[in-house]
Amino acid sequence: MSSVSLLSIRRSAAAVAAAVASTLVLATPAAADPSVDFQVGVTSEYVGKGIGKSNGEIAWSGQVEVSQNDFHASVFVSTAELSSGADSEIVTTVGWAPEALGFEWDFAVVNRDLPGTRAGVDANYWEYQADMSRSIGPVSGRLRVNYTPDGSGATQEAWWVEAQGGYKITGKTRATAALGVRTAEGGAEYTAWNVGVKHKLTDAVAADLRWYDTDEHDLGEPYEGRLVGALTYAF
Repeated sequence: MSSVSLLSIRRSAAAVAAAVASTLVLATPAAADPSVDFQVGVTSEYVGKGIGKSNGEIAWSGQVEVSQNDFHASVFVSTAELSSGADSEIVTTVGWAPEALGFEWDFAVVNRDLPGTRAGVDANYWEYQADMSRSIGPVSGRLRVNYTPDGSGATQEAWWVEAQGGYKITGKTRATAALGVRTAEGGAEYTAWNVGVKHKLTDAVAADLRWYDTDEHDLGEPYEGRLVGALTYAF
């Protein structure tokens, strides 16, 4: 990654981080103390919505999340290698996660920015996302609906609907599987799935080994099956 691109990422991340922090402070009661969490990670392939986004190369990432009461905001940055020329992705999220009717809910607004995208290609877009999840003993489930009114590049309106199930094997080990369907106007449409295990090596370090695949291998290498290993450190 060039020094110019890296500088662009840092400036963009700093700007969105400031905006996120301001939004969170204004949206929540002043009496509550916010919680700030950081995470850095490395993975053998950056994957998003079931497809590879780093061209089979190792990806590095970092995230900062601020939460207060039921509100949360985060900035996530990862290296990437996309067909649009983008060499990274910045994901900024602001959300509200209440509990109601026996379920945990999470309603979020997401902004995705793709630094390095070649001129003339749309490199910034918004998503609106809703999660509904519940845990019963060691078993958990989540339904996610993600809507994009105008995606990157030629993609216009798009939907991503994903169901995920999990089982807590031990206090430190959890197995999950997910099935997602993407429909889009002017973009790729496919069904994707993944299955894997996440294990906490320590209170701060976790390892994840997961198989990803889709039903549209003809769309190119990012849509082919792949085994992905990831290591994260939270502090």
